[in-house]
Parts: sequence; C-alpha cells; structure tokens
Amino acid sequence: MSTALLIARREFGSYFRSWMGPVLIAGALLVDGLWFNFNNGLDKKLLSGQVLTQFFYNTSGVTMIAAIVLTIRSLAEERQSGTLVLLNTSPVKDRDIVIGKFLAAFGVLAITTLLSAYMPAWIFVHGKVAMGHVVVGYVGLLLLGAALTSIGIFGSALATSQMVAVVISTVIAAVFVLLWMVAKATEPPLNQFLSGLAVHHENFRPFMNGILLPSGVVFYVLFTYAFLFASIKVLEARRWQ
Repeated sequence: MSTALLIARREFGSYFRSWMGPVLIAGALLVDGLWFNFNNGLDKKLLSGQVLTQFFYNTSGVTMIAAIVLTIRSLAEERQSGTLVLLNTSPVKDRDIVIGKFLAAFGVLAITTLLSAYMPAWIFVHGKVAMGHVVVGYVGLLLLGAALTSIGIFGSALATSQMVAVVISTVIAAVFVLLWMVAKATEPPLNQFLSGLAVHHENFRPFMNGILLPSGVVFYVLFTYAFLFASIKVLEARRWQ
C-alpha cells in the first residue's frame, strides 16, 4: 500500500505541475457557478431545499465530466510515452499502479468538488437548509466521482493513446449513466435490474435530496471496486503479453 501512496503522491503533484489541474478546477467551478446563478435567476420562487437539490443535480454532471478528463492521462499517457514499460518491468505491482493513479485523480476531483461548497453556503446564509442535506449531497458527489474515476482508469488501461482513452471511457460512462432510459423500455424484473445499475439516475437521486441510503453507498463502493479490479486485470494481462 505504501507503494500505491508513493505513486499517488507523484501523480497528484503532476496534475499541478501541468495546466490540467488548475484549469480543470477553475473550469469546473466556473460552470458550477454559472449553472447556480442561472437556476436562481430563472425562478426566484424556489425553496432553499429545492435550490440545493438542483445544485447537486447540476454539479453531478460537472463531476462526471471532470472525472473522465482527469483520468485520460493516467495509464494511456504512460503507455504512449513508454514509461509504463518501466513500471511493468519494475517490482511495482499492478494493483499499486492502479490504486495510486486512482487516488491521485480522485484527490484532485475531491478538491474540485469541495471547493464548490461556497454555493451551498450562500444558500445556507440566505435561506433555510438542513446541514445534513448539504453533507449527504457532497457524500453522494464524492461517491459518484469515485465511480466515474474508476471508469476512466479502466478506459485508460484499455487504451493505447489518450484519444482512444477518451472514447472508451466516455462510451462506458454514457452506457451506465443512460441505463435508466433502457430500463424504461424493458419489462420487470429486467427494468429494475438495469435501473439499479444506472450510475446516476436512481442511485444518485436520494443523495441529491439529502437522503443517505446505505444501499446507495454500497452500490458506489462496489461499482468503484469492480472497475478498479478490472483495470488491474487488464494491466496484468498486458504485462504477461
């Protein structure tokens, strides 16, 4: 685990030694702020709780996109530049590589997400909102971000270049985000199964409304674990090749 943390520390620093980290954080906060102001100006009759729910809904989209962008370079860039070969021939385990890359990307994503807290704070000052709603909403955003980050890591593990990684990760993410639409076109019990696999719709809605369901937490944890496990297996297969 110490090796994974060393990799995570190196990767985390690299995000801020390049343009990616600062630009992504600034861009995500800008979009969040614009959405927040637009929704408040559009209908000033919304209750504070409704404004907060809408904020988490809008921010979840930004979080998912940011997670994919952050993970583009994680493994695909290493493979493209040839440095992944050095990692593969070293005593570093594939598990440590994947976990380290994941922790670094998720760390930047978590900072980006938590920096948006000034918007719920504005609602808290000018209206009445439950602090629990804010906390649960951010827990949901972080869990959703972890799930999408694991998808991005998996897509980057499969890809031979960063552009291919973007395509693979985006397609996989789109499938799991839009499964609720597929569920509507199917019959029970298949529709319930597909709806339960949707990474955003049914599973994120309770968090968005300030309801902490253990089943939602378990879903996101298992979802993240499954894609990280798959990423490790992809690296192991490539190492043997």
